[in-house]
Amino acid sequence: MKTLQRIALALVIIGAINWGLIGLFQFDLVATIFGGQDAILSRIVYTLVGISGLICLSLLFAPMTEEEDRDVDNRVIDGRQVSYSTEFAEENDLSDIKEEDRENRDQ
Repeated sequence: MKTLQRIALALVIIGAINWGLIGLFQFDLVATIFGGQDAILSRIVYTLVGISGLICLSLLFAPMTEEEDRDVDNRVIDGRQVSYSTEFAEENDLSDIKEEDRENRDQ
């Protein structure tokens, strides 16, 4: 099912780019490539993009899996774990580390 969703997402992106071109420049890329809006190939592409949009609706309402949930909470950037905690979260006590640093400098 993931392969079908990826293909559908790619077609939705193609459709979005085409609609952006239509809105900004009044240029229909799909119609230009496949011989006009009434050409059978253009209509097939439009239909596939529409069906892909319906398939991608399932992605919008799909619950996050535990793995995706864990990836959001435990991000690693440049080898360091980044925590996007709120102000109500428990803070780490770094006083022990600071005392050890002071002792090491004094020696």
